[in-house]
Amino acid sequence: MTAICDIRDLQKLARRRVPRMFYEYADSGSWTESTYRANESDFQAIKLRQRVAVDIGDRSVKTEMIGQPVSMPVALAPVGLTGMQHPDGEIKAARAAQKFGVPFTLSTMSICSIEDVAENTSEPFWFQLYVMRDRDFVSRLIDRARDAGCSALMLTLDLQILGQRHKDIRNGLSAPPQPTLNAALQIMSRPRWCIDMLKTRRHSFRNIVGHAKGVGDLSSLSSWTTEQFDPKLSWQDIDWIKERWGGKLIIKGILDPEDARMAVEAGCDAIIVSNHGGRQLDGARSSISALPEIVSEVGNDIEVHFDGGIRSGQDVLKAICLGARSTYIGRAFIYGLGARGEAGVEQALDIIYRELDTTMALCGERLLQNLGHHNLLDPPG
Repeated sequence: MTAICDIRDLQKLARRRVPRMFYEYADSGSWTESTYRANESDFQAIKLRQRVAVDIGDRSVKTEMIGQPVSMPVALAPVGLTGMQHPDGEIKAARAAQKFGVPFTLSTMSICSIEDVAENTSEPFWFQLYVMRDRDFVSRLIDRARDAGCSALMLTLDLQILGQRHKDIRNGLSAPPQPTLNAALQIMSRPRWCIDMLKTRRHSFRNIVGHAKGVGDLSSLSSWTTEQFDPKLSWQDIDWIKERWGGKLIIKGILDPEDARMAVEAGCDAIIVSNHGGRQLDGARSSISALPEIVSEVGNDIEVHFDGGIRSGQDVLKAICLGARSTYIGRAFIYGLGARGEAGVEQALDIIYRELDTTMALCGERLLQNLGHHNLLDPPG
C-alpha cells in the first residue's frame, strides 16, 4: 500500500472508494468553480518567512475556541451528507475529533441525526443550523441540539438559496441514491462501499425525516428541502435564535467587513470567514483574501475563525498569521473519512497537526500565540 503522507494522498484514496455523486458533492464548487479553486490557489501565493538558529524547543499549538480548549486551532466543519461518504460518517468523524481534542460540527443536512451522534459520543459537539421557512421545525431543531448537550450553535447565513452546482445535477445526487441507471452504475463501481452501507440503517437526512411536518418518508423529503431554504432570512432573525438557543452562537458565511460588523452588533460569540467552500457565489473572493480586511474591521471585538481551502497544516498557520483565531477543515477530513473511515479522519487530523507544528518551528516560533504578519513575506492586506 502506498504511504499516506499528506491530505492529497487521502483524497486520491477517497476518490477510488466513494461513489462519484458523493465524492463530487464534497469535492466541487458552483458554476465554473473559480472561487472553489481560488480558495486553494490563493493560499499557495502566500510565502513563509524561514528563520534559523532560534530556540524552537517545547512548542505548543494548543489554544481555545469560544472558551473551549483544543489541541490545535482546527475544528471539523459542518458537511452535509457526511454519512454517505462512509457509513455512519458523522458518528465516526465526531469520535475521531473527540479523540484528537478538536470540535466536531454536525450539519443540519447530516445523515446521522443529532441524537445518533449524541448517543455514540461522550463529549459535547457543535451543531450547525440552516434556517428554514418552517420556523416551528427550526425551533424544535434548536431544542433538540440543546437537549443533546451541544455546546455551540453555528448559524450558516450564506445558504438562503442553493448555488448553481453543476456536478450535483449531472450526477443525479440524492440520499439515498435514486434507482436510476446513472446511480446504479456509480454504486456498482464501489462494491466495498455498498457492502458497508448495507450494515447501517442510516441512509437519509435523519434530522429532517420524521421531524419536519409533512416529511415522513423519502418520497416527501426532496420537495420539502427544495422549498424550505428561506430567502427572507435576515439579521433580525438572529435575536429569536439566540434567545431560543441560550448558549454560544457562531455565525458562518462572512465574507465582507460590513457583514462582520453586523455580526458583532448582533452579539455573536464568533464569526467564520467563509464562502461555503466555493459552493455558493462563484466569482466571489477566496476566503483567505477576505480574512485580513475582516480581522482589521472586527478582530478586537469578536473571535474571527476561518474556513475555506485548508489542505495542510501550513494553510492553518498562514490563516493564523493573518489574524484568524482558529480554522475549520471540511474537505480535508472528508477525504480521510471516505478513504479509511474513522481512522482516516484521525489520520487527516494528525497530518495537519504535524505539518502545523513543523512549519511553526521552521518559521522560528514556539507558540501559536506568537504567530503574525511577521512570519510571512509580503503578507496580503
